[in-house]
This record gives sequence, C-alpha cells and structure tokens, in this order.
Amino acid sequence: MSIGEVAGRFGLATHVLRHWESMGLLSPVRTGADRRRYDHDHLFRIAVILRAKEAGFSLDEIREMITTVDPVARREVLRRRHADLTLRVERARASIDMIECALDCDHEDFTGCAHFQRTLEERVGR
Repeated sequence: MSIGEVAGRFGLATHVLRHWESMGLLSPVRTGADRRRYDHDHLFRIAVILRAKEAGFSLDEIREMITTVDPVARREVLRRRHADLTLRVERARASIDMIECALDCDHEDFTGCAHFQRTLEERVGR
C-alpha cells in the first residue's frame, strides 16, 4: 500500500507516518523513485502505535517498547504505563459513578445530597 492509502485507512496525515518513520517507529519498504510501500505487518504496527498513544504512551516510549529486543526493558516500559493507565481508569470510573449519582438525584442542589456526597468521600478525606 502507498503512504496515502495507509494514511487514509487510519485517518492520519501522511506527514504523521513520515514522522514516525524518522523516529524509527516504522520502516516501510522503498521502491523505485524512493516511494514508501506498506504491508500487512505495517498496518498492525500503526495500530499498536495508535493504541499506545491513546493509552498515554509518548512516541519515545512507543519506540522503546516496540524496538527493544530486551524483554526486561520492554516490560519496564509497559509496567510504568500500566500503573498510570490503571489509575486513570479508576479515576474515570469514580467520575462516572459521581455523574450517574447526580443524574439520578432529584434534589434541587444535588451537591448537598447525602447519597451524592458519599460518592465523593474519598476525595473529601473522611
């Protein structure tokens, strides 16, 4: 596939793929006239990069994770991000619980509702 086809498939600008290549995240095959060609494995590499970015990885962390041959170093990168992502998920879940409680509350000022306040006790420090 050409760079334009791949970029279109993922909703990316072609310059993003070129940047990732310059960072060592992608290595497309070069054909005559120095055109980049991407295969099936490149598509999965791009999917990994995108998912990792969604999880909060920096491009440097992604490069470290996908290019290292040292499994210990790779696990360390993954463990750091796993801990951070787990905390973000827990906080998001608590926020959803708070919103759902507020949606179900019929009080004029839901912030004064005892049931609503229980959803925030850990933030208040009781």
